[in-house]
Amino acid sequence: MTNVFETGFLKSKPITAADHVSLNVNEGEIVSLVGESGSGKTTTARIILRLLKPTSGKVYLNGKDIWEILKEEYWRMVQGVFQDPYSSFNPTPFYKVDRLLRMPFKLLKTKPDYRIINEALESIGLDPDSVLGKYPHELSGGQRQRILIARCLILKPIVTIS
Repeated sequence: MTNVFETGFLKSKPITAADHVSLNVNEGEIVSLVGESGSGKTTTARIILRLLKPTSGKVYLNGKDIWEILKEEYWRMVQGVFQDPYSSFNPTPFYKVDRLLRMPFKLLKTKPDYRIINEALESIGLDPDSVLGKYPHELSGGQRQRILIARCLILKPIVTIS
């Protein structure tokens, strides 16, 4: 997977963000991608999350090219928890946390189930009564981050990227 970005004001110089990345992750494994700033960690994550298409190479999930899997089906299987949790609440900063936690049920094509939402919140150490009904700005950064993890848990993805 190679992505080339142009930099500079007057003169452009190509920069390779990720080159020859190869990962094979089995069920139950946890993999950490480490490297210096600018080495392509975020680019690799964005490609795996289908937020960025690679300029070369392929990404496979269960033997299928991820770009051949329907977007809704893929996002039920692969979820991301981003470093800045507040940005994940945009464009919904004026909606309560409940709305964010009901959204995964659209992908599941079922009605929101507060029993499942409560279980997800409790599994990551949040009391549902202390966060449901609140706006994102009323929560700490750590609580917002855990809300996003709870949202992932509702979908039960096979791959989670954070």
